[in-house]
Amino acid sequence: MKNSTQSIAARLAGGLIVSCQAYPGEAMRDPNTMAQVARAALVGGAAGIRVQGIGDIRAVSDLPVPIVGLWKDGDSDVFITPTLQHATAVADAGADIVAIDGTRRMRPDGLTLAETIAGLRAHCDALIMADCGSLEDAIAAEAAGADIIGTTLSGYTGERMSTDGPDLELIALVAEACAKPVVAEGRIHTPAQAAAAREAGAFAVCVGTAITHPSTITSWFVGALAESTAAK
Repeated sequence: MKNSTQSIAARLAGGLIVSCQAYPGEAMRDPNTMAQVARAALVGGAAGIRVQGIGDIRAVSDLPVPIVGLWKDGDSDVFITPTLQHATAVADAGADIVAIDGTRRMRPDGLTLAETIAGLRAHCDALIMADCGSLEDAIAAEAAGADIIGTTLSGYTGERMSTDGPDLELIALVAEACAKPVVAEGRIHTPAQAAAAREAGAFAVCVGTAITHPSTITSWFVGALAESTAAK
């Protein structure tokens, strides 16, 4: 744990969290590679790093910034650190902040969100980030004891439409309704969108694909060129 829980949150205030993740089967799907990507993000000024998987968390645990760790597992709707067992493993691997599914949906182990948070609190002093999909999720997650509210799952749970870019409306609604810090995450593809998320009320902004996923970024350029060619 890098300093106190209060200082961890303070170090992220107004800053950029860079999510360094690769999907199974991809060329970059390697903890050492993700750690190198994370170190490159730090050179650019990242205030925090978000990584997925126990190996990746361990590989970046020595970095001098807060580490947001999660474990994507399973094929159910709830797959972001879906159980208490996953959450404790993420904390034990070195995460300063444990990101968990923060929705009101049923979890694979049968525990409620509040029970999961309570169990993790009893296990360690890591901060807990609830990845939410709606205002109702956010309010429930704060009541359950989450330290940080993320808009990560907006557009993916069926409660809100998927927006073209970040869900600025949800960011504003959550910032207004909740006392806990709000991290804007999801479909933030440009610096202007990151700034807009901050202006909407986000405490910090998390960006992944647009910074750390070369195959997707490449496809954006290829698609634009194809459209330009077709228009001639």
